[in-house]
Amino acid sequence: MSDTLTADTAEKTRTSTLDLKFISHGTLESKNHEETRKFYEEFMGFEVVRASNMSMFARLGGKHIYVVVPKEEGGAPMSVRNHNGVDVHSEAEVDKAYELVKRDAEKWGLHQISKPMIQHGTYSFYFWDRDDNSWEILSNPPGGYDWMFELGDQEGKGSMDRKFERPLAARGR
Repeated sequence: MSDTLTADTAEKTRTSTLDLKFISHGTLESKNHEETRKFYEEFMGFEVVRASNMSMFARLGGKHIYVVVPKEEGGAPMSVRNHNGVDVHSEAEVDKAYELVKRDAEKWGLHQISKPMIQHGTYSFYFWDRDDNSWEILSNPPGGYDWMFELGDQEGKGSMDRKFERPLAARGR
C-alpha cells in the first residue's frame, strides 16, 4: 500500500475543508545529534540525513519522516501517549526486539522498558531512548494499521479491549 491515496479514491473520500496530501513528518528531540544519529542508524536501522546544522531527517520503510531537532535543556520526557511505533512482522519478532533492547540498554541509554503484552489491538512493548523519546515496537500485518481503517469505527473500548479480535497476520501466525 502506498503512503498516499490514488487521486480517484481521494476524490471519492475527501470531505475535509483542507486539501491535504498526506502526513509527511513528526518531530523528535535530540540531546546530542551525533549520538542520536548513531543510535538511529546502528540500533534502530533508520535512514538518516543531516538537514542543517541543527536538524536531521530520519525514516524507515516509507515517505513519512521524523525531523530531529535539539532538545531544550530540562525538557520533559515524551509521554507514552505520544510514543512512536515501529512495526515488526510477528509476536516472535517483538519478543526478540525486547531481548535486544534489554541487552543493549546501557550502551544506548534505553530505559523504562516495559514487558511485551497485548495492548490496543497489537502485541508490543515500550521503551525510552537517551533523548527521552518514547518508542513502541509492535506486531502489525503488512500495511500497518490499515486493518483498523478497514474495520471502521469501534464502539466502547474498541481496540483497547483485551478481547478485541486482532487480525491473524498481526500475530504472525
